[in-house]
Amino acid sequence: MDSETFAMLRETVRRFVDERLIPNEDRVEHEDAVPQEIIDEMRDLGLFGLTVPVEYGGLGLTSSEEIQVIYELGRTSFAYRSVIGTTVGIGSQGIVMDGTEEQKAEWLPRLAEGMFASFALTEPNAGSDAASIVTTAIRDGDVYRVNGTKRYITNAPRAGMFTLMARTRPDVAGAAGVSAFIVPADTPGISFGKLDKKMGQKGTLTCDVIFDDVVVPAANIIGGVPERGFKTAMKVLDRGRIHLSALSSGMCDRLVKESVQYAVDRKQFGQAIGNFQLVQGMIADSRTEAYAAWLMTQDVARRYDAGEKVSADVASTKYFASEALGRVADRAVQIHGGAGYMAEYKVERFYRDVRLMRIYEGTSQVQQTIIAKALLREAGLKV
Repeated sequence: MDSETFAMLRETVRRFVDERLIPNEDRVEHEDAVPQEIIDEMRDLGLFGLTVPVEYGGLGLTSSEEIQVIYELGRTSFAYRSVIGTTVGIGSQGIVMDGTEEQKAEWLPRLAEGMFASFALTEPNAGSDAASIVTTAIRDGDVYRVNGTKRYITNAPRAGMFTLMARTRPDVAGAAGVSAFIVPADTPGISFGKLDKKMGQKGTLTCDVIFDDVVVPAANIIGGVPERGFKTAMKVLDRGRIHLSALSSGMCDRLVKESVQYAVDRKQFGQAIGNFQLVQGMIADSRTEAYAAWLMTQDVARRYDAGEKVSADVASTKYFASEALGRVADRAVQIHGGAGYMAEYKVERFYRDVRLMRIYEGTSQVQQTIIAKALLREAGLKV
């Protein structure tokens, strides 16, 4: 996409956020759902196809371009970004990166048009330790039979397809026995648990997905080669973590603006609280961390697009951006005082919503481990 066209896209998304999404935030929170007409508008804008290559009907954005759109969506309720998040990210990118030509031609145009995709990796006893998944896919002639339960699967109830990680070699421990599959959501044997009730992020949908002797053609293994699923998942998560860093940066932007405006409007001791240096200090710290997170995100996205090996720096960026967001949200509530604890003010919702960002797609502790191990290996330590 040329720079002029992309600038128009970002401006269109910015206006959409300001004019349609932000005004409906309270409705999403109250109804615990994103209105269907807004989902339809997101389809019409092409937001489901942000990262799908142009030749398959998408916009084909680079990571550096994608993060600018996601930054804009970060300025409003988390639920809106969640509508497209799994489709443009972890739900589709396994096919984009490692799929066969036949798989790309069959599925990517559907996703670009607005089909929901979900990423089924996490299990009741396999979260951060993704290599310990126990869901099995056992070969039976030209098909695999899948059995197991996946947990906290975003957009599962409305998914048209799943990118599924399952163990095709139960005799092989760890990552080596895991394969990635494309599984249509209407395949017999798939059922869903009840919707999860979460601390925040109203309007987002997550639940268990149960696979009970689900028959999946062998041709649906991503890339056509079994036991490469874990490598696919890790590549997908690299780009996904850059995406989440941009989302964190956009949320920081909104929280800083809410804090500054409240500091101007709120009067105590005969003057605006923004005149007090301790409040100024919190605003300054928040702005500084927000700026640093966004610069890190832009840098690692640029280097990712250039083909550099940036997994450790991606982890550093996701770790810093999500942790910084938590601190910015906490200061925003503090600046608002008692009002910040009240649902009448937007920072109360953001405070609950952003807590999950330090857990999504690898907890902060997992990111720390990735960073440290990379440095220790460079120094010659076997870890």
